[in-house]
Amino acid sequence: MLNRRSFMSVAGAGIAASLSLSDHLFAQLKNIPPMPDPSLRSQNEDAYWAALRQQFLIPTDEIYLNNGTVGSSPAPVLRAVFDGYTTTEKMDQRDPEDYPIWGYGPWNEFRDPLAAFVGCNRDEIALLRNATEGNSYIANGLNMKPGDEVLMTDQEHPGGEHPWNLKAKRYGIVVKKVSLPVPVKDGAQVLNLFNDAITPRTRVMFFSHITTATGVVLPAKELCALARSKGILSAVDGAHVTGMMRLNVRDIGCDMYSSSPHKWLMAPKGSGYLYVRDEVIDRLWNTIVTEGWNEPNLRAERFQRIGSSNVPSLYGLRAGIELANQIGMENIERRHRQMADYTLAEMTKRGAQSWTSPDAALRCAIVTVNVPPVDRMKLENWMWTTHKIRIRGGDPSKLRLSMPYYVQKKDIDRFLTTFDAYRREIARNSQPGV
Repeated sequence: MLNRRSFMSVAGAGIAASLSLSDHLFAQLKNIPPMPDPSLRSQNEDAYWAALRQQFLIPTDEIYLNNGTVGSSPAPVLRAVFDGYTTTEKMDQRDPEDYPIWGYGPWNEFRDPLAAFVGCNRDEIALLRNATEGNSYIANGLNMKPGDEVLMTDQEHPGGEHPWNLKAKRYGIVVKKVSLPVPVKDGAQVLNLFNDAITPRTRVMFFSHITTATGVVLPAKELCALARSKGILSAVDGAHVTGMMRLNVRDIGCDMYSSSPHKWLMAPKGSGYLYVRDEVIDRLWNTIVTEGWNEPNLRAERFQRIGSSNVPSLYGLRAGIELANQIGMENIERRHRQMADYTLAEMTKRGAQSWTSPDAALRCAIVTVNVPPVDRMKLENWMWTTHKIRIRGGDPSKLRLSMPYYVQKKDIDRFLTTFDAYRREIARNSQPGV
């Protein structure tokens, strides 16, 4: 049993450890230099992006090539999250009925900048936690009868495909898939495949704006126009788009759009949204329900009423938007394309089979290549444990290389050199008698 002196000693050690951790975390952010002056980009573009690299906590010896799964939040986003906790956890809100849980109420101070960033108004957008949640809202919320069809590609993320599979199993709708070529040659090829697959029973066209498997940027605007011309609803999984390339959901013309800004916008993990065109909001039922679900005047806000959720993450989301606007989405997109094009060209020189479209308009920041006989999981583990290079792919030999804007050409060259060394090693080990 602890006496008072022993208890105070243990308690003091715990407090000291907590303060040490806190000091370490805050010290890292305090030591990060200020954002580079935008004028540096026109003077020395490489120096500008190198300066932006310093905004991330990723160690200098690490190369991170997997924003396709999740991005690292930079210092301005992390500081905003901490500010959010500092502001909300005091519990000193002016209204005694106001609490720091965003699953209730409009939270327009966060919806407004997000709506402006993606090209809609606040009444058409709901703050969610990721694209999967938005896709589930869409699939579960639309009225469909047994035999009604949803048409999608064969490259959908599980968080996009399986909500519809659940609906098929439960209610008897039909999931039809268009098989995309690998690689997709051009936009017309995709349009023809979808057009040929439409039947009188097709009610929804669901597709990824950028596919997670190959990184192909599908012709979303043209596909949505095709759907509209046939009286079919269009629902787009834009998990990869927000922060990777310029986005205007109204210009695309879709009925619904989901996204995960924790990838390329590098917002806090658990940041997502659902856009629903105002004309179709009343056709979508809530499937997470609390107060306000049956109030049409709330418009898309009712879809973000999901119960107690984390307000500081919204501070980080807003900061991610501000940072992207400060850098300029046109500059970010251009940078993404430059790095991806360079990587694709270099991998192609090495005999890799491109699964990313040869049409430059149909790719942006993700390069997917097939590199048999390389075992991608062995390569992935070896690169990370031996060389601090983080990649991802698919079995048996597919590599998906996702280039955030702060990655340098020297980083890509280091990956390429390491990849070459790995291939030489497996070639040497496969020789008879070795």
